[in-house]
Amino acid sequence: MTERLYYSDTYLKEFDAIVTSCTPAKNGYYIILDATAFYPEGGGQPCDIGTLNGNIHISDVQEKDNEVVHLADKEIPVGTKVHGVIDWNRRFDLMQQHSGEHIVSGFIHAKYGYNNVGFHMGSDVITVDLDGELNIEQLAEIEIKVNDFIWQNVASEELHPSTEELKELDYRSKKELTGDVRIIRFPGGDTCACCGLHVRQTGEIGLVKLLSCQKFHNGVRIEMLYGKRAMEYLNTVNKENNTISTLLSAKVRETSKAVERLLNENQNLKSKIVEVENQILNDIASQYINRDFVLINKNGLTPDNIRKLTALLIEQNDCICTVFSGNDEEGYKYAIGQKNGNLKELTKQLNTELNGRGGGKPFFVQGSVNCRYDDIKSFFGNFI
Repeated sequence: MTERLYYSDTYLKEFDAIVTSCTPAKNGYYIILDATAFYPEGGGQPCDIGTLNGNIHISDVQEKDNEVVHLADKEIPVGTKVHGVIDWNRRFDLMQQHSGEHIVSGFIHAKYGYNNVGFHMGSDVITVDLDGELNIEQLAEIEIKVNDFIWQNVASEELHPSTEELKELDYRSKKELTGDVRIIRFPGGDTCACCGLHVRQTGEIGLVKLLSCQKFHNGVRIEMLYGKRAMEYLNTVNKENNTISTLLSAKVRETSKAVERLLNENQNLKSKIVEVENQILNDIASQYINRDFVLINKNGLTPDNIRKLTALLIEQNDCICTVFSGNDEEGYKYAIGQKNGNLKELTKQLNTELNGRGGGKPFFVQGSVNCRYDDIKSFFGNFI
């Protein structure tokens, strides 16, 4: 059985070992070593990656039948001595995320009694699912307390309690455990059964940033970042905020007020534009009163304005009223209306003959056609 060096020394970056098995795999070769520092995926923590002998890439590590199996891109004969090097930046990042998640979950459990029922360490953010509800204000309070705890630089502990000791130990676990149970403790922060890898001192986590809290099933899902990921996130947010500050000529700490002011101004402008558009539509409609048939082609109308103009027309004309907007190259949007009318057959024939699509209520339809305007005039000239 492979000696698991990552448990005896979590900070071991390089090691020597002997290949005990090498079998073909779909995307390379499954390698088993007599000892390894490569952590296999488990306990919510992704696997390590790295190299053997400098030029053999290890892209996946899994535990199968109590063995640690490495996916290598090249074949290695059994009995070969290899030198392994793990991707330490990736490993340490995962240790920061995993350790930080423990402490956040521990603080929430201690204060609210909620359990961590789901945990995912993604390549961008960490998510934790809780079986109880929290709001953003409560989350902010937890964030402050967790960071204060992290900065105390508390040493982590690894425990392997006896069966009797385990019965007396207050620890978090998603299921009842027996046998050799590995417990990770951050005294004063969290005690949890876990097979993952963690930092020696909480200070190595750096900081925690809780990003969001959304309703999820019967509880909430929290997104969070720790250490370098949290710092990179804050740097990105700060850069974006500085850009907004410059664009809006606002102080960095007052960009939200500037954005709110801009949105209000934009809304006022939109309202004025709608007023002008409505006046233009009313002016156009006033030119078509008591007609036997109305056909209007007005370029530049939005689908909403096409609808509005047609609605105005059918209010003052007891006939079929049609509005088209577009051009011969790109086609035309249309609306057709008739007070108390039934336009089903007309719409069907229009769409068939003019390569169109659309529909609606019996007395009002909207759609589009792909044809020339001369074809539209010809269609209605023949139909009416």
